[in-house]
Amino acid sequence: MLNRRDMFKLFGVTTAAACMPRLAFAAAETDARFVLVVLRGAVDGLALAAPYADPDYERVRGELAIPRPGKAGGLLALDGLFGLHPSLAGLYERYRKNEALVVHATASPYRERSHFDGQDILENGAASVGALRDGWLNRALAPIAGDTELAIALAQNTPLVLRGDQSVTSWAPSRLPDADDSTIARLQRLYADDEFFAKRLEQALNSQQIAGGMGSMADTRPRGNEAQQFGELMRSAARFLTAPDGPRIGVLELGGWDTHANQGNTSGALANRFEALDNGIAYLREGLGTTWDDTVVAVVTEFGRTVHVNGTRGTDHGTATAAVLVGGAVNGGRVISDWPGLARKNLLAGRDLMPTTDVRSVFKAVLQEHLELPAGFVERTVFPDSSSAPALEYLVTV
Repeated sequence: MLNRRDMFKLFGVTTAAACMPRLAFAAAETDARFVLVVLRGAVDGLALAAPYADPDYERVRGELAIPRPGKAGGLLALDGLFGLHPSLAGLYERYRKNEALVVHATASPYRERSHFDGQDILENGAASVGALRDGWLNRALAPIAGDTELAIALAQNTPLVLRGDQSVTSWAPSRLPDADDSTIARLQRLYADDEFFAKRLEQALNSQQIAGGMGSMADTRPRGNEAQQFGELMRSAARFLTAPDGPRIGVLELGGWDTHANQGNTSGALANRFEALDNGIAYLREGLGTTWDDTVVAVVTEFGRTVHVNGTRGTDHGTATAAVLVGGAVNGGRVISDWPGLARKNLLAGRDLMPTTDVRSVFKAVLQEHLELPAGFVERTVFPDSSSAPALEYLVTV
């Protein structure tokens, strides 16, 4: 016998709240798409986009220093100061096509070293721990969502950034065996007189068909490790975002960035993670097709890592890092940074990259320039107490 909880698990569907009142997605009055990718674990921004021309770079990075552009396995030159990690070749191609940019020496207002608090601040948009309980992206939906479920989290649990008063949905691939047609038919009959669960079942089937492309539930079962599963989720995100009545905003996450030991430089754990991210972005772009031209993808993390290598050939929790915007709607081909330098006198507490750009300035720019939200609303409601973080300009093509 299937109980109601089993029914949800069977179809691989999670919802943003247990009693969401809406049936499915509805068409939004915008062509703009926005995808937020949260890299959980604190990414080493000095490896993602290495400041190879900083006179102190090779000295402070030691064995983690990546060879300069032009050398075997070297960095992919972005400008005269920064180079992209060689495992991010696909992202580099987008950069060369002016569809990607890097914001360096960026951080949230958080200055401690807890992953949990750092991720909360990144996702709730607050100026301090505990100041806000809902997510900044959920608050941003108020003037544009109307009666639609405009956003979807492709995750087992809806992340904080999408939690709040606005109705959203979520989807994740099933970890259970496929349900055959007769089982589905029995469930439909079972819940025919239960309005709530009949709607939930219909939403589940609708979501599964979108995510599976041709409707095969086997297509959406998780395969391989977390990095491979991320690629599959990015493919599914493209299907949702291009569905005629689908959402316009997606949130995904990829963990494994806490490189305390054996981080590596051109190969190793971190390089493998960069490759997974790069592949995922490529899958998303391919799946979106022409919709890519209206898309902005923001890739962010809770904080950076220490400038110096630790005793286990890795890096510890730091402060500033790098963020990436990529997509056909990005005004790219550049690195945005008020670079503080890597000399000891310029480091935060003598150990971290000094933050010079608030990541909320990046989020504000995307919301205002790409999703066309009013600046006053963004300042007052989406990111209260953020006057010290003015929106960056011209990050998006208009």
